Amino acid sequence: MADILVYSDSLNTAKELAFKGKEFAAALGMGISAAALGADADETAAQLGAFGADRVFVSKDAALEGLQTDVVSDALAKIAKEADATYVMVGSTRRGKELAGRLAQKLGAGAVTDVNSVELEDGKLVAARFKFGGATVARETVDTDIKVFAVMPKAFEIEDPVAGAGTVVTPDLSLTPSAVKLVETKPKEGAAVNLDAADRLVCIGRGLGAKDDLTIVEAFCTALGGELGCTKSLCDWEWLAENRLVGLSGAKTKPSLYISLGISGQVQHTVGISSSKVIVAVNKDDKALIFNHADYGIVGDIYDVIPVLTEAVKGK
Repeated sequence: MADILVYSDSLNTAKELAFKGKEFAAALGMGISAAALGADADETAAQLGAFGADRVFVSKDAALEGLQTDVVSDALAKIAKEADATYVMVGSTRRGKELAGRLAQKLGAGAVTDVNSVELEDGKLVAARFKFGGATVARETVDTDIKVFAVMPKAFEIEDPVAGAGTVVTPDLSLTPSAVKLVETKPKEGAAVNLDAADRLVCIGRGLGAKDDLTIVEAFCTALGGELGCTKSLCDWEWLAENRLVGLSGAKTKPSLYISLGISGQVQHTVGISSSKVIVAVNKDDKALIFNHADYGIVGDIYDVIPVLTEAVKGK
């Protein structure tokens, strides 16, 4: 029986793919397999089984150390053939974007990357992704025998895991170590931030008049328990690091609550926040484009509004 095969180097994304993949597989009359690779493969396998995988292909081959994309793509190509996979869904993480292309080449498959939603139509999976700088959404199918989708984190909702686990399969992969050698790692300068995982996200734009005024925004984020993001201008001005950038050139987020402060709402930014569950916008221009995306809007100067919001949140 043909399978849908899922994999991601991010465990949370892998669980999302397994959970949603189970639904697709049932509708298509397929099985759902997952790949767990590397030193933590045993622990990963147990979780992927609990989130829907019928079979979990587990490998801790020494060549997988560091999860280099050339070795991982070789491993997944071999697993896909053993699983008789028709669809392969990988997480569109930083590594996953490269992995999808490498894997598609090895399998002779068509690939769609940066997928933000997948739907089942007429017996096929249809992938949606932003096009033309986020100005529109393209819906794409793949006609090759094997299809590769690189799916963005948080594209699928998941529920609680179920009791039991998938059957563990230990394939003989005989992998060749990567030709790429890791020479040195250095910590990235600046505070660590994971905008993709943020449940509450506050973004600041050009409505902020000076870098020193970031303190009032940071105080609001702290009171809210949220993460701080920004538009490209603030990165260009070096007010905030690039890992805070949300939008076309930065993170594509899906928080439960997104609050926009002094952001006009150009598509280059909104493409990164359009999947938010609740969008709140604050801007003194009542015609700002951001209000077209907002569930709630406040027309006012952010210097007047932010302190009031901060005190209101503290009072909860």
